[in-house]
Amino acid sequence: MMNLVEEAILYATVMHQGKVRKQKNIPFILHPLEVAQILATMTEDRETIAAGILHDIVEDTDGTLGEIRSRFGERVALLVDSESEGAFPDEDKEKSWKKRKEQSLRNLKNSTDIGVKMLWLADKLANIRSLAQEYSEKGESVWSVFHQKDPAMHCWYYRTVAEYLELDLNRTGAFKELVKHINYLWPGTIDSDKTRYRKYKEVSLDGCRLLGSGKKGDVYRYDDELILKVYNRSNTYRDVEREIAQSRRAFVLGIPTAISFGIVSVGDRYGAMYEFVNSETITTYILGNPSGLDHYAGVMAELARTIHATEAEENDCFPEAGDRFRKYAVEGIGHFDNDLSEQCMHLINEMPPTRHLIHGDFHTSNVFLHNSEALLIDMDRLATGDPIFELGNMYLYYVAMKSENPEDMDPYLGIPNKVCLRFYVLFMKHYLDTEDGARIREVTDRARLLTNLRLIYRFWKADEPTEKERLKAEMLIEETRELLERIDHLNII
Repeated sequence: MMNLVEEAILYATVMHQGKVRKQKNIPFILHPLEVAQILATMTEDRETIAAGILHDIVEDTDGTLGEIRSRFGERVALLVDSESEGAFPDEDKEKSWKKRKEQSLRNLKNSTDIGVKMLWLADKLANIRSLAQEYSEKGESVWSVFHQKDPAMHCWYYRTVAEYLELDLNRTGAFKELVKHINYLWPGTIDSDKTRYRKYKEVSLDGCRLLGSGKKGDVYRYDDELILKVYNRSNTYRDVEREIAQSRRAFVLGIPTAISFGIVSVGDRYGAMYEFVNSETITTYILGNPSGLDHYAGVMAELARTIHATEAEENDCFPEAGDRFRKYAVEGIGHFDNDLSEQCMHLINEMPPTRHLIHGDFHTSNVFLHNSEALLIDMDRLATGDPIFELGNMYLYYVAMKSENPEDMDPYLGIPNKVCLRFYVLFMKHYLDTEDGARIREVTDRARLLTNLRLIYRFWKADEPTEKERLKAEMLIEETRELLERIDHLNII
């Protein structure tokens, strides 16, 4: 009786009969067999190896995913599906190339099945082996046979695949070979250290206290001296390295921030260690001492002014904060009301250019008090722009994203809603250095407008917005229309 792998070989041989590879006139079946052989160097799991043999059935033959499921089981079908690109029948394959690749890359990025990652690695390694050989013989003309003829786009694709595979498979020979071929075709694309044995220090969250959560990940007290930031699974080693580099540059420019001294692995996620002796987030201090709210608002305002007074140098590559809000205006509110979108774009485009820095994710769970000194973490959104973009984020966190019940705990910050609202008012008084209510309302209106753009974009981007979300978006659009009647500019510097 045939086992799963043998049956897959027989089935794939029949389905690929008569087909040849794109670059060379050799039987197509040799490719899935090579993929299976590479998989066999990483695993003995027959379902994964069988999926390697079958991975091109759906794309390149008349076979269907349903047939694979009935013959080889649910998991094999899921593995094959992870590698099958979506079809865009109304678009030319050259024009849909990047869209197809981005769609399939999302499957890889979001998968928690190691078999999916092994299958991707084996297939891409088999492909790039052939590509590198052809390139050595034909040079740049090799790209002419592909739907995508720009080698830079192929570089982007293979580099992204390597980034998504690195944490789980960097110790395999297959991964190291993939990196070598990438660097042969596109020299310097990936750190050559990736081709040598590398093992991140592995740490556990057992006994660690959660200090705060954000969009990028969670922050834990690891021990008395160390803070551990654990990134979400969607973050690659390059994302973590980029944030650490941003932190170092911010520190050099004079922004009080902590510097990570190493990347670690935490299960199937990356982490970054920071030395924080006897320190807690300002959120923790507020919860422990609500009567000190005005003091902590003053600490945050002083830190914000320090950041906003700091100017990036010409060779610093920080993004412009306004670009993000232009996207919100065009792709969010522009989806509902084009005239309103153009008014918002006009206000953003009229803002004078500036090299002043903003943090981009400024809230009390991202600031630690370390020996009475405020230190920032989460530097991945560091950008240049007018401070109003920072204040817009503050309004979002402390005012806009609140439930109707003032006693409820804010799920993002872990502070009661009524405390969040009070904190925002105190922060604005300290930041603007005024008790003038009209001045605070004037700046708050500008911050509120930017928050509305962000929220409307978020509602529009949702695949299936709920009725409540649709009604909220309509309310925000009307509110934005009213704000634009009394706002003639956005900048505050």
